[in-house]
This record gives sequence, structure tokens and C-alpha cells, in this order.
Amino acid sequence: MSKIGTDVDRALAVLADGGLVAIPTETVYGLAADASNPAAVQRIFGVKQRPTSHPLIVHLADVSLVDDWAADVDSSGRLLADACWPGPLTLLLPRGPSVIDEVTGGRPTVGLRVPAHPMTTTLLERFAAQIRRGGGLAAPSANRFGRISPTTAAHVDADLGDDVDYILDGGPCPIGVESTIVDCTVEPPQLLRPGAITAEQIATLLGFRPAAADGPSRASGMLTSHYAPRARVLLVDSPTEVANAVAAANVRTVVIGPSLSAKTSVFGDSADSDDDLVDLARYAASLYAQLRAADDAGAEVIVAVLPPAAGLGHAIRDRLIKAAAPRS
Repeated sequence: MSKIGTDVDRALAVLADGGLVAIPTETVYGLAADASNPAAVQRIFGVKQRPTSHPLIVHLADVSLVDDWAADVDSSGRLLADACWPGPLTLLLPRGPSVIDEVTGGRPTVGLRVPAHPMTTTLLERFAAQIRRGGGLAAPSANRFGRISPTTAAHVDADLGDDVDYILDGGPCPIGVESTIVDCTVEPPQLLRPGAITAEQIATLLGFRPAAADGPSRASGMLTSHYAPRARVLLVDSPTEVANAVAAANVRTVVIGPSLSAKTSVFGDSADSDDDLVDLARYAASLYAQLRAADDAGAEVIVAVLPPAAGLGHAIRDRLIKAAAPRS
């Protein structure tokens, strides 16, 4: 029997038995387990080779379940949840009394989100109704810790193999980079990880721009080095710099970017024209697949073109900068 498929009943059975299921979301594939089962959650850390102090995000079926998982949701958190869920936004909130330490790394906060993928929405709704009333799924990205996140079922299988019990195949992830994370336990709220819900959109909703992340790592994706391919990543600001970067590398090199035509610039000055926004969305959706393809091609160096620091460009830059960071 194939380990990859579209059988939600089989996925539910695996989760009910304490197993691990890779689930599709609009951002990346997650490695899911019953968030109330300590042994199942501990297995996530073992499979990912992830430090147990690094907290997980709990995925819920509906915004109405947030009070079952969070002890207190302030007005900013309520507004963002109501406006952006289901969608690619994670809120860091004070944890509720029933949230287990294995999910939070013993911290007083919990990351929550309601994903916007129809297959996983069905899975979460049925899990909360049939398996564990009001339950959620702890689900970090379905890859080894620090490596490139998966955006297809085949990526999960290549990364985790038999360490995952079932892979629910929902097709390629349409956004392609992980969810935005906003810490609503501090005043003003802080943007801990950029994503498809942009800082500009959050500012419009809240009436003020969220503060930049400050303090130690306390959520997924905050470490300096992350999302890394095997090849070394070199960053350039424009396609016009690519040729020099390739020549300087002087090894087998692959170039990635949104568009590498003869244009002098891929984006406009602020990346806010319709064409620029389309380019940014395409770059985000294909980013991890491009990094993986470069590794598969045997590249020693990947030259990556950075988008402007605006809108979705912030998220792409964040992932590339962390992919290029020195590895400990």
C-alpha cells in the first residue's frame, strides 16, 4: 500500500493511533501529530531531529477553537484571527491550561493557526469532531530540522522516507513559504517571521505597524540559519550581478530567481506593480523547489537573486538570508 495518497480516513486512523501524517497547507507541508498526545509530539522532534526546546505550531479547524488553546487573546489577536483565518498567519498567544509542554518547549506561549487548504481543513474538522473533541494538530514543516521546507508530497517522501506513517497529498503548496508569525503576548505585537500576510497588511488591520522581532528565538523560523540546501548560497541584489557572482564562485553553480531574462531589473523600485506582485508570488511559490532542484543537480553554490524588501519580498529575503547564513 502506497504511503502517499489522498485518503483522509487513513490519515485520521494514523493520527488516532499516535502516528505522524504529513499534511498539505497553503504554505508548506507539515509533519502532523495529535497536539494533545505527548508521545506523538515527541516523535515529531525525533523524526525532524529538532531541539525539543523549539516550540511547535498547533493547527486548528476553526477560529472558534482558539479559546480552547489560548488562555487570553487580546484585541489585536482577536482582530488578526478574525481577519486572516483561515490563512497563512500564526499567532503567538498565552497558552491555555490544557496545552502540553511538549508542544511549547515548556514556554508560557503557544503558536496557533487555522490553515487554508481544503484537504487539511477537512482533516482538522473531522479530527476535532471524531478523534479528539476540539483537538488540534502540532505540525512543523515536514523535513529534517534546518533544511529546505517541502512544498510537495514528493519532497516529504524524499526527506523523511519511512519515518512518516502517511503523506496526505494535496498537490503543490500555492504560497510556498511558511506562515507569518505575530507575537500577541507583547505590546505592541511583534512580527517574528514574515510571510504571505505582510507587515503592511497587518498594519492596515491593526492601525499600526507591528514591531520588529526583539529578544531570543521563541517561535519557528527565528534561528539565524535555517531553510538550508546542501549547496552554499550566495545572495545578489540584481540579475545584473549574477554573472560576476558565478565567475567568483568558480565551481558548479546554479542560479535561482523570479525571472532571469535580459531585463536590468526583475522588479520595480517598490515591487508594487501588478507584474511585480505576480513575480514575487511566483518566486515564493517556487523558491524551495528551486533550491531542491539545485541540490539535485549537484550544485556546490547557489546564486540567489534577492527581491526588494517590500510586501512578500520580506518573506523571500528572510528565507534566503537564513539559507545563506553560516551553519553551526
